[in-house]
Amino acid sequence: MAGDVSRTRPLIEARGVSVNFGRRNVLDKVDIAVHAGEIVTLVGLNGAGKSTLIRVLFGIVRPDLGTVARTPGLRIGYSPQHVHRDPILPMTVRGFLTLGAPAPRDRLENVLSEVGAGAILNHPLSEVSGGELHRVLLARALLREPGLLVLDEPLAGVDVASQGELYQLIATIRDRYGCGVLLVSHDLHMVMAATDTVVCLNRHVCCTGHPRTITRHPEFVSLFGPHVANAIAVYPHRHDHRHDEHGNPVPIDGDGPTGPDTFGGRR
Repeated sequence: MAGDVSRTRPLIEARGVSVNFGRRNVLDKVDIAVHAGEIVTLVGLNGAGKSTLIRVLFGIVRPDLGTVARTPGLRIGYSPQHVHRDPILPMTVRGFLTLGAPAPRDRLENVLSEVGAGAILNHPLSEVSGGELHRVLLARALLREPGLLVLDEPLAGVDVASQGELYQLIATIRDRYGCGVLLVSHDLHMVMAATDTVVCLNRHVCCTGHPRTITRHPEFVSLFGPHVANAIAVYPHRHDHRHDEHGNPVPIDGDGPTGPDTFGGRR
């Protein structure tokens, strides 16, 4: 994690947020905060209220109880879980990146290169792979120069070989920009190693804290089952290389943001 966030004001914070849809309670007195330089991951089963909480943080849904505070002028970059790609619609990656927000070619090329997808600027969006699409979505979010990145299921449709690479990329971007990152994910093994703080949601906050401690919390074990909690391990792993946009290994020098990191695994 970049710096000590415990003494800084959150970029965005929800306190005591409750939401009811008719008679159904969707969120019950939820607290969550994201600081600059921090990766917070929101986990929970389907129907736990994760999407509703994100909409509350964005100001799309007004809570029945509680408050949401944002740093004045906070820019949020959002990468959605799903993007419909019509193979008949001849939209290129460039066209998608500039929808509603034109940008010069060199800016597009730079941000795509930054996320490891510099070679696909003029490719049809419908033909890029799942991993490439997530990099394009991340690039589009970065074009806003956000103080907060919100990434919804950033591993959806991504092959196993690319998952660790994408999480490493997210951590590198956090370090480079000093932004806060809020992840929404079901991939518990990778999440538990690639985040600073985990918030486990089941309409209310079951537990929150460092990944090494959260998996031992009784409510986490009750929600996901002992077989999941026991299978998750976090171990240190030092990368000696990364991959360029063509998949070729590139050596890493020193202990910069692409150096030591942690990845999830099974014992």
